[in-house]
Amino acid sequence: MVMGSGSRVARGRGRRELAAMESYEIAAAGPSDWPAIASLLRDSGLPLDGLDKHLGATIVARDDGAIVGCAALELYGSDALLRSVAVAPTHRGEGMGEALTAAAIALARKHGIHAIHLLTETAEGFFPRFGFTITTRDAVPAAVRTSVEFTTACPASATTMTLSLRSAGS
Repeated sequence: MVMGSGSRVARGRGRRELAAMESYEIAAAGPSDWPAIASLLRDSGLPLDGLDKHLGATIVARDDGAIVGCAALELYGSDALLRSVAVAPTHRGEGMGEALTAAAIALARKHGIHAIHLLTETAEGFFPRFGFTITTRDAVPAAVRTSVEFTTACPASATTMTLSLRSAGS
């Protein structure tokens, strides 16, 4: 199932012309995608622990069939944990991380999630553009705090952020 697509253009200093337009596809991950996802996460310095159990709520970006980006949700009742948002170095700066994050938020809405939580050591400046705000670990629901990400994969020094998906009237 394709969730969306984006276009790549050349970005960078000194480039006066656009590179040949290429497209990438954002779609649901499947079990056969795990090795490529794991490789991308290792290369990005992100933890793998427990993610293989949540492939059903994982999204990938493919460029010419190769996985070049991913984002995953762990679902805990009406809450979710966003993790493993990664983009291959060759595709950074093209908006793919934003597209993957937006697709993960849309997937959370589709699942009836009321709030998405995350931990980050390096991207606390990236997520506010989607409405995430800094919070404390104690403010995150207990079910989410039992995740591998909270218990062992991320250090206590990681920034905790939350996005409420509840509308003003709910």
